[in-house]
Amino acid sequence: MSVGPTMQDAMPSYDPVQRGEAARLRAETRLAGTIADFFLDADARIDDRTRLMLAQVLCAIVGSIEWDIRRHAARLLAGVGATQAGEAILKAGVGTVLQRLTRAGLLRDEDLMDELIARVRHDLIAAALPVEVAEPDEASLLVRLAGVPDSVVASAASALLAAESRRRVANEQAMVGGSELPAELHHRLVWWVAAAIRDGLTSATRESDRAIADAAQRGLAAHDEGERPDAVATRLAAALDARPNELPAVLVESIGDRRLSLFVAVLAHALGIAFDQARAITLDPEGDRLWLALRALDMDRPTIARIGLALSEADPRRDIEQFADALDAIVSIGVEDARASVAPLALNRDFRMALRALARTERR
Repeated sequence: MSVGPTMQDAMPSYDPVQRGEAARLRAETRLAGTIADFFLDADARIDDRTRLMLAQVLCAIVGSIEWDIRRHAARLLAGVGATQAGEAILKAGVGTVLQRLTRAGLLRDEDLMDELIARVRHDLIAAALPVEVAEPDEASLLVRLAGVPDSVVASAASALLAAESRRRVANEQAMVGGSELPAELHHRLVWWVAAAIRDGLTSATRESDRAIADAAQRGLAAHDEGERPDAVATRLAAALDARPNELPAVLVESIGDRRLSLFVAVLAHALGIAFDQARAITLDPEGDRLWLALRALDMDRPTIARIGLALSEADPRRDIEQFADALDAIVSIGVEDARASVAPLALNRDFRMALRALARTERR
């Protein structure tokens, strides 16, 4: 008489042909990746520190979105008596969502990776900037701004202090309280994660599908891109509205205070361009576009030199000797010529992207 499953029934099936084929495909994939990595230009290869932090940020963002969706979907199902379905959503495929999205190629999205890589490089450079204090006993720029009588400036400065503190703690602990992505990218990623959770269920029902979708919608409604350090810094730059004679001091103090987001936001405001454009200019290791932008704002030699030296110390990709050799040529650029060169950056983003797309087709 049989009293339960036999040893043979309990053992997982083992198909040597199938496993051998799977191993061969994995080996081919590894080889293709190794070959692609070997032939990458040095400029395109990210360093180990950036790679590690990028992986931590991506994992934390996906994990945060995943947990919020799973938890709320399970709560919705429990509320209608579908406890087992809720438990399945909480447990099925946990820890595999990131891998599923990676295998599907979704995380290779150019806009998403551009944002994340820029964020990681921004944070690493900001943390490595040399501290330069104007007066030994004087409070830092952002602390002083948080205490000014102008309530709009003070409020924005306090918000930036809080936002950057959250970001710094999140980076140090490899955890993210929210995605801190622009709304469009957050929207995209939430639905990818929701789909991966649904894909991991062994048996999905109409109720579980609805619960996952409603949980994703809840996450989208709760997202406030205005709390991101980039957005807060942009508000502060607009509130400051630094005049031409004030710009050099604000830019230099922002760099000296390790407030790279404020530097970028003030630069963007002064040029009339978006934050992400000014950030790309600032992070570019060659620096040519940044020097043109600073000359377009009529920055003098000492200002450009202090900014360039600080960024060179913080970013190992920059060549400090090359910058020093080029400083005379940078300062000799006429202000009007520099303004003409950076003027296209102020065009509508979609218009610029369309022009680039046409230019790419012409080069083929």
